[in-house]
Amino acid sequence: MSAKVLERFPAGAPRGSWPAEEYAARRRAEGLPATVVMDLRSDAFLVVVQANDEE
Repeated sequence: MSAKVLERFPAGAPRGSWPAEEYAARRRAEGLPATVVMDLRSDAFLVVVQANDEE
């Protein structure tokens, strides 16, 4: 399985702010199955969708 990164957000968002989750929710509302994952190496949240291996 591979994933396409739609957007990345720094992990240091202000307390109570969830920009990656909010962005993913807007993409899901548009019909994209967006998911938020944590990239520990870059200390960032990534909004991803499953990519077709043919691309």
